[in-house]
Amino acid sequence: MPNEYQVDPKTYDVEKHYQELEHKIAASGNSINLNRVRAAFEVAERAHAGQKRKDGTPYISHCIAASIIAAEMGLDEDSIVASLLHDCVEDTTLTHEDIARSFGPAVADLVEGVTKLTRVTFMSAEEQQMENLRKMLLAMTNDIRVILIKMADRLHNMRTMDYQTEEKQRVKSLETMEVYAPIAHRLGMQRMKWELEDLSLRYLDPEGYEAITEYLDERMDTLQSFMQDIEQRIQTRLEQEGIKCSISSRIKHIYSIYRKMYAQKIDINGIFDLCAFRVITDDVTECYAALGVIHSMFKPVPGRFKDYISTPKPNNYRSVHTTVIGDQGIPFEVQLRTWEMHLSAEYGVAAHWKYKSGENGVKPGDEEKFAWVRRLLETQQESDAQDFFHNLKIDMFADEVFVFSPKGDVISLPAGATPIDFAYSIHSGVGNSMVGAKVNGRIVNFDYSLHNGDIVEIRTSKSAPGPSRDWLQLAKSGSARTKIKQWLKKERREENVLHGKEMFERELRQAGIAPADIYTDEILPQILKRLAFPHVDDLYAAIGYGGITATRTVNRIKDELQRSQATEQKTALDKIEEQAERRNKREHHAVHGILVEGLDNCLIKFSRCCTPVPGDDVIGFITRGAGVSIHRKDCENYLNSPEENRGRWIRVGWAERTTDEYSTTLLLLSVQRSGLVMDVATVLNSLNAKVRNLSARDVDNNRSTVNITVEVHTLSELRLIINRLSGVHGVIRVARVGSAEAKAHFDEKGNPK
Repeated sequence: MPNEYQVDPKTYDVEKHYQELEHKIAASGNSINLNRVRAAFEVAERAHAGQKRKDGTPYISHCIAASIIAAEMGLDEDSIVASLLHDCVEDTTLTHEDIARSFGPAVADLVEGVTKLTRVTFMSAEEQQMENLRKMLLAMTNDIRVILIKMADRLHNMRTMDYQTEEKQRVKSLETMEVYAPIAHRLGMQRMKWELEDLSLRYLDPEGYEAITEYLDERMDTLQSFMQDIEQRIQTRLEQEGIKCSISSRIKHIYSIYRKMYAQKIDINGIFDLCAFRVITDDVTECYAALGVIHSMFKPVPGRFKDYISTPKPNNYRSVHTTVIGDQGIPFEVQLRTWEMHLSAEYGVAAHWKYKSGENGVKPGDEEKFAWVRRLLETQQESDAQDFFHNLKIDMFADEVFVFSPKGDVISLPAGATPIDFAYSIHSGVGNSMVGAKVNGRIVNFDYSLHNGDIVEIRTSKSAPGPSRDWLQLAKSGSARTKIKQWLKKERREENVLHGKEMFERELRQAGIAPADIYTDEILPQILKRLAFPHVDDLYAAIGYGGITATRTVNRIKDELQRSQATEQKTALDKIEEQAERRNKREHHAVHGILVEGLDNCLIKFSRCCTPVPGDDVIGFITRGAGVSIHRKDCENYLNSPEENRGRWIRVGWAERTTDEYSTTLLLLSVQRSGLVMDVATVLNSLNAKVRNLSARDVDNNRSTVNITVEVHTLSELRLIINRLSGVHGVIRVARVGSAEAKAHFDEKGNPK
């Protein structure tokens, strides 16, 4: 797949690249001091001197490219300067104070907002990602330009991802798909959203991406002919009706086609509305007039009309969408909007943020457009990393449902929202005192799923008992769940303690842990310290009101107990080794985590036929001139070993503690479908699995196989990966290479039998 944004390091010219930035600034029409921009470029070039990107180009090339994207968005002078300097605090010796001294505190704050928290130690990659996002969102509440610069930075990184490892390509693409593309959508930046989604798909499912691009290339002449014909017909008819407009057309972007194929379980031949048309008029009246003309020319598809002019999306997107069927029976979408709406739809907040109105000027309504950022930050006050990302995806990225208050106010909620979500979206006091709800004049249950256009009325009472724990399961928005937890935490302390203790001890027993085993002076203080609770009642209360789940708490306790047991085992092992050393006057060493009976410091290699990992029952084979080869005891080569080789098999075992990572290979058999590789990659990424190779191919009988090589520390880690992969939609079987199961269901080439 050719990459138009990749440059050749041998011919790269820094000065020529910088001149391109100045041309983009001039084309934007903004009044920008080019001397100040040049000074920022020279500072960044000196700071990054000697640093190279993966493709071999000087690192400054990335800073210039991000600034060009910022200029194309029409950002102001401080934003362009900050874009050039955006990696200096993180990757060079320059500090916030240095930048503030040279370019002012506003630029320094922008750079600081974009900088990731690389100097802080976190317990997990998920927590680090959460803190980076949290910091970025906090900065957005003060200055939205922070996220605009970050979006420019991420877009260029995605455009030049070819030289990264496959693992990093998948990790960054998944993060872009789940976080940055939806943020672009929330900010109304449709053009950037589409490009980020397409670039992410390129690495998450390269085969699916390639198939769609090849299909479109093959049919491009036909599609362009169709679009030119429809454009001309609409243009002519609207001119006859006296409606001035501009008409354009495009092929739907690749990820939009891919997502439709996946959602409707069809191949690309089953998608007909590949083309979309845009009609731009001078005012709203002409938009609706043009809509009437188009509906008279082509037959509208029922249920496919959406009026986002009268009811804008939360990101302030405004247009009328309709899908019609042409004379040839081919459906296509038409979007109608004014020029002002078009500018906002293409560039979103970048087209009209407060710096456009003067240094201190803020247009009425601007701050409210980003109230969702503040609401999102409120939801994470009672959340850990996992809950934060769950709320993030629901509150900011999920499809919306639009409902009305009795006064006619439009309220946007996540799809599947209930009256509970509606009540808390108005005010926490309304939610806490809610005793009933009406939808369209009829009384409904609290678990009723709201639909677009519903009129919702909340009944409250001063004597209401307040929210119950069941509401946490019914509420869909993170904001509502957080407010419920806050009320339960404050008002039901004693009840929370009793309820939490009951849940905690029940979960302990299900995990095979006797509660008495942890209520000791040695274990309990360690657990409370690990979980950051001063007293055990605080732990119970947190579980009771939903601040932390009993399952997650017990999982952390199991980890703590295993570490404690490992320490005890090490102490006992040390004593045994001391005694053995006194007896044998020498220490027996493990090589690559393997202890070989009767041998010390011998050459060890792990067989490729069965790829053993710590936890497997293993056996060693004395090779000729290559040391001892380690096999699993269920390996076919061991079970079917010729009689003359029996004397060469020796006893081996794993050391008590192994820190190495061990490579092993899995074979996955699935029903043939689109999106399989993307789903498999998503599961592996969620487990932080270190993937060395992942390849997929279609085989006979509508089946697909995926060959995955991962590195793990233990057998239990591998089993978790297998269990999670087995739960992927369409997966029939997951087997380890060299196992009896693999031999029973796959041939030597990995094809299903």
